[in-house]
Amino acid sequence: MPIIKILPHAEYCPEGAQIEAPGGTSICEALLDHHIEIEHACELSCACTTCHVIVRQGFASLGAMDESEEDLLDRAWGLEPNSRLSCQAILSNQDVTIEIPKYTINHAKEEH
Repeated sequence: MPIIKILPHAEYCPEGAQIEAPGGTSICEALLDHHIEIEHACELSCACTTCHVIVRQGFASLGAMDESEEDLLDRAWGLEPNSRLSCQAILSNQDVTIEIPKYTINHAKEEH
């Protein structure tokens, strides 16, 4: 199983973390399964950018990005060339390192 290394984030995982998840799982699902409560206002339906992550290592190993994800990413705070929506970034069998941006475009955080 691939390992997802999460760089430290003041709110979601202050110490950083390493988790395992099966290939074929989205990064967002894996984070939530391991109690890293990343925002996901649209409930993983590729309709917002609150689950935006920056893939620091392993970007090419993730499933291909479709047009709807590309269009939404244009609205994400802190967009970088290796940004993905974690609800759409599907793991292969390679490890990845991600950074959760400090901010999202979500003005009102909802309880999930």
